[in-house]
Amino acid sequence: MHTVGTKFLSYYQLSFIQCTKMILILVFVFHGNILLAQTLLMHLVGKESNRPVAYANIGIPGKNVGTVSDEKGKFEINIGQEYKSDSIIISCIGYKPEYIHVADLYKYNGKKFSLQEVTFVLHEVLINPNAFKMKILGVSSSFKGAAAGFSENKLGYELGIQMKNKKLAVIKKLIINLASCSYDSVFFRINVYKMPEDGIFENVLREPIFLNLGKSEVDDTIEMDLSKYNIQVEGDFLVTLEHVKDLGDGHLYFCAGIGRKTFFRKTSQAYWETVAIGVSISVEALVER
Repeated sequence: MHTVGTKFLSYYQLSFIQCTKMILILVFVFHGNILLAQTLLMHLVGKESNRPVAYANIGIPGKNVGTVSDEKGKFEINIGQEYKSDSIIISCIGYKPEYIHVADLYKYNGKKFSLQEVTFVLHEVLINPNAFKMKILGVSSSFKGAAAGFSENKLGYELGIQMKNKKLAVIKKLIINLASCSYDSVFFRINVYKMPEDGIFENVLREPIFLNLGKSEVDDTIEMDLSKYNIQVEGDFLVTLEHVKDLGDGHLYFCAGIGRKTFFRKTSQAYWETVAIGVSISVEALVER
């Protein structure tokens, strides 16, 4: 009896130890997953003004990990353990970009983070009518049989068209041909990038520009006057629309044309990719002869 009892006790102890180990492993794994999936919350403000920094881009360069701050300067982001050696960039027109190592991010969790304001000097452009010619650059297709655009509510998603140009261009108007829109309202940021030789796209804007329309204002063709922004670009440039505000469920599809390609990136600071169809985004610009 004693021997049998000892065996039973040993098996019982062994089973208990194994179960305890299993529980500890499960707790560790579960806790680890919580850590990996922990949401980081931050609040961006101007260092001098203490005002919220709305619609700032936050992300890991070259990775599809990013987001955009809301109109109050707040954002949340999940960054997995695999990115612990990376850094995020926080950038916004009118502010100095900030680089933060992922390992240092969590000390800012739930707190305000200040961005330094920068001031740009805007130079007036004197246009000699004989030296410039009005041109339409980009894709101006109105064919709805081919369409592409925004189909999910992903902050930082951005797409646009390369404007092929050799000389100085002064952008006067943005023209968009839509195939379909189901959003109750439209709110996107317009960006203009100088096409790089070194792979780095430089935003030439000195203040943010937003396309903000109610549903009743959304038509098949949208034209937006950009002349007051004094946008000058020399050489090829990229004009994009960026999803920066939670619009809820819906889509925005552009008419599209074959033979051109659309540049896109899936979130803030991600690498640019291309697809072999050109969304209908064009500009009217004064181009140097």
